[in-house]
Amino acid sequence: MNSFDFYSPTYFVFGKDRENDTGKYVTKFGGSRVMVVYGGNSAKKSGLLDRVMDSIKAEGHYVIELGGVKSNPKSGTVYEGIEICRKEGIDFLIAVGGGSVIDTAKSIAMGVPYDGDFWDFFSCKCPDTALPVGVVLTLAASGSEGSPNAIITNEKTLDKCAAEADCIRPKFSVMNPALTQSLPPFQTACGVTDIISHALERYFTNTPGVETTDRLLEGVVLSMLHEGRTVMKNPDDFDARANIMWAGMVCHNDIMGVGRKQDWNSHHLEHVLSAVYNCAHGAGLAVIMPAWMSYCIEHSDAKRFTQLAVRVFGCQLDIDNPKRTAREGVEAFKSFLKELNMPLNYAELGIDPDIEKMVEMNNVGDGVTGGYVGLTSDAIREIYEIAKNQ
Repeated sequence: MNSFDFYSPTYFVFGKDRENDTGKYVTKFGGSRVMVVYGGNSAKKSGLLDRVMDSIKAEGHYVIELGGVKSNPKSGTVYEGIEICRKEGIDFLIAVGGGSVIDTAKSIAMGVPYDGDFWDFFSCKCPDTALPVGVVLTLAASGSEGSPNAIITNEKTLDKCAAEADCIRPKFSVMNPALTQSLPPFQTACGVTDIISHALERYFTNTPGVETTDRLLEGVVLSMLHEGRTVMKNPDDFDARANIMWAGMVCHNDIMGVGRKQDWNSHHLEHVLSAVYNCAHGAGLAVIMPAWMSYCIEHSDAKRFTQLAVRVFGCQLDIDNPKRTAREGVEAFKSFLKELNMPLNYAELGIDPDIEKMVEMNNVGDGVTGGYVGLTSDAIREIYEIAKNQ
């Protein structure tokens, strides 16, 4: 295991109806002039937005709203939010939604006190400070409610990039699993897929001596296999929703990724896909991750894929041909994704991508990426081709 620092100060407020206490936590963490950021009309129609706004007003705070955040959030909304916050003297942001809304709020929070372009933090700089952010979570998927990360797409260049800084970890996150019960099955399945992918991006490592975090990651994936099937059959199962919601957080606040080098090549490949073709991130991962796994099995010793197949997917170890076991694990993973009605190829995703354009946008050139298996441009092309035909 490698040496590491780990700091995760977010205050979590978990359980039924806890969104009604949002205002109290704004007060606890020093807010007085608040902007609530949200996505579409569902937050309004369900009454959630009103409950959150009323709880903030009940604490005597000034509050305004900014809606309209889309999936695969864009830079334009961030610029709009920064301008409003500066004009209104906002000192606290509340994100009501899932990862897209949270990442938008985090990006606004970085941009308000900064003299330059907030996009600097998605290309070359790390912020020293940001406005405080709180979260009312409505979708278990990204883990942004507990992470120091944000992902935004630049509308001009279609670059989908990440920023990372401890100052954008949410001060508090309100997590009521009941708020996810009304989600369409597709969104729930995308969330479960995203959670599993966050675990596997950490699982595939060349760092030795990481048995504890291996077992934690395997446990979360096993839990998602079980609870994912449960909510597909019974969307109102509160306990299953609760386990999925908490898994989403622990998968991305990095408590299970410390002390080990992580991969993230699948995410990089998918970010190009969703930036250009605007597909749901979880659905894109369902297409890309099995293709990446299939490629890596043939270009490595495949020990970790074999271990995953045996420990998580229940495959029988073929001692004479362990790669066969690893391939069976990938097929078992794909079978689970099919159970969730996730796409496994571009046709099922509803797109016909320009593979050469996507390879170019990954911008490896003559180099090799990091990760469990380093990828050249030719390797990336091959993975995209596998995803087309699997």
